[in-house]
Amino acid sequence: MTQLIKRDILQLVRHAPLLQFQRFRGKINIQRPRKPHYDRALVAAVTQPQYPKPNKTNTCFEKRYTNAQIDNPYNDIIAREVRNWFDHSSMVGIFHLNSMKAEDFFDVRVQLHKQGMHLKSYGQKIINKAIKDSRYEAILPLFDSSHCIVFAPHQKVGLLLRTTRKVPQMVLLAGMVDNTLLSRKDFIAYAQLPGIQAAQAELVNTLNISARSVVQNLETHQNNFVNILEHYAKCDENKK
Repeated sequence: MTQLIKRDILQLVRHAPLLQFQRFRGKINIQRPRKPHYDRALVAAVTQPQYPKPNKTNTCFEKRYTNAQIDNPYNDIIAREVRNWFDHSSMVGIFHLNSMKAEDFFDVRVQLHKQGMHLKSYGQKIINKAIKDSRYEAILPLFDSSHCIVFAPHQKVGLLLRTTRKVPQMVLLAGMVDNTLLSRKDFIAYAQLPGIQAAQAELVNTLNISARSVVQNLETHQNNFVNILEHYAKCDENKK
């Protein structure tokens, strides 16, 4: 009797199921999901719908663009300006330009402008159009990478090197002085030469020394002749 009562009581009591939530061990990447299984990928590739490509019809409002480059007249104007800088500059410095801030590049340009020099930077197409088939064509390989050019109406090689020495992003490649192409080593050696005023003073000193020696050589015979005449005149006076 007691067993039947316990069994009926246990049947009346209903226990709720125990639920335990367990997080997935790996992280699911929504942006870059993992590749599906081979069978699943095969089914997805087979069941992918394919639609026929629409026929392309050209109308009078459509234009066909070819691979030919469009000639821009503005580039021609800039190319003539670059050629003018090369023709009328007594000194040209060609630099490789590494990555630098626009503010720093502007500061260098202002500093060079105060010293009578102009810092320019052009695209490779404009440089090719400006100096191709000219006497400057030998420097075209220097402009394959990022570059900048310094033009100056006067020869200020030493001042240019002292100014750019403070800017490590500008690396000197070559230079031109009086339409003569100089390598980096020759360009630096040219800056160590004495200035024009010192050379002029040395030339004037040399000419003065040469002129004095020439005058002395020309007057030697005359002085000797005068001395001989004076000696004969004194001998005649003594005989009398």
